[in-house]
Formats: sequence, C-alpha cells, structure tokens
Amino acid sequence: MLQRLLQSGLAVLGLSQLVALGWILLCWLVWCLAFIRPRKLAADQKTIATAPKSRTGIFFNFLGFACIFAWVRPVGFVKLLPELAIGSLLAPFCVILAWKATHHLGKQWRFAAAITSGHELITTGPYAAVRHPIYASMLGMLLATGLVYAWWPLLVTGLLLFLIGIEIRIRAEERLLEAYFQDEFLEWREHTKAYIRFIR
Repeated sequence: MLQRLLQSGLAVLGLSQLVALGWILLCWLVWCLAFIRPRKLAADQKTIATAPKSRTGIFFNFLGFACIFAWVRPVGFVKLLPELAIGSLLAPFCVILAWKATHHLGKQWRFAAAITSGHELITTGPYAAVRHPIYASMLGMLLATGLVYAWWPLLVTGLLLFLIGIEIRIRAEERLLEAYFQDEFLEWREHTKAYIRFIR
C-alpha cells in the first residue's frame, strides 16, 4: 500500500514537472519574441563605439544557461511542487519585464554593448527603476528554469556563472554610457539600481 502511494506520488510529481517545463519553454518562446522588433529597428543604426569586453560576459552567460539546461541529475531525481510553482509563477513576470524593457529601448537595443548614431539614454518605463531590466528578466528566467528543471548543484553553478557574466557586461556597458552621456548618465545611475531593485 505504502509503495503504491509512493509510486503514485512520484508519478504526479513527474507529470507536474513536465507541465511546468512545458510552461517554462512557452515563456522562453514569448520572451525571445520581445527582441524581434528592437532588432529590426536597430539594424540600420550606425555603430559609433563598442565594448568588446561585454562579449566575455556573454560567454559566461551562456555557460550559466548550459549548466541550467544540462541533463545531469542523480537517480530518482524529482522536482518538488513548491519549486515547480515558484518557477512557473516567476517566468511570466520576467516575460512581461522583457517586453516592457525592449519596447522602451527600441532602436538602442544591441546584443553586445555599443553606442549608435542618435543614441538616446532611456530612463522611462522599467528603466526608471533599474538600469538593466533585460538582464533582470534574464536572471529571473534562468532561476525559473532552474527551479523547474535543474539539479540544485547545477542551478547554483549556473547562477554564479550567469551573475559573473552580467557583472562584466554591466561594467562594460556603463563605461560606454558614462563616456557618451556623462552627467546625464551619472545622475540616472545615482537614482537607480543596476538590475535587482533594492539590492544591486
């Protein structure tokens, strides 16, 4: 009897994890769609200055995501319902944040740090609260995915690698913005956090 209950419980957890994973993948799809319009708007913009070091940060970001999506787990690995619930609830908020951020950023969006002709300093929408809301949404999506899918040592490792990458990218981008916008950027930086409200 006890064995049958245990098997039923594991089956429910397995099904719940599949449903949660499907939801997370759908959220990732919608998250990626947020960048189509900004990419088109940015296509004709002439690049004035770049920060090559930001690509090092991108490399660490990819390593972080590789850890999160790696199929490495112990025998009998299952995700608990609280993890699945938190991850599933967090993801849509990150999707909304990405769409709002890309809407306000528009033609200024770049995959790697760059200043383009006619570049504007965006301080509206989510940029009024944090300077890098897209990175905040990426961090949230990584955490949501890890809660639903990853074994905890890989989740922790992935988060650490991702945060290293984000810190490298932020420092590279903000050096560019400070050089180009000077006092306007410094004033904005003084009143906002980088990517985690009230913390960093």
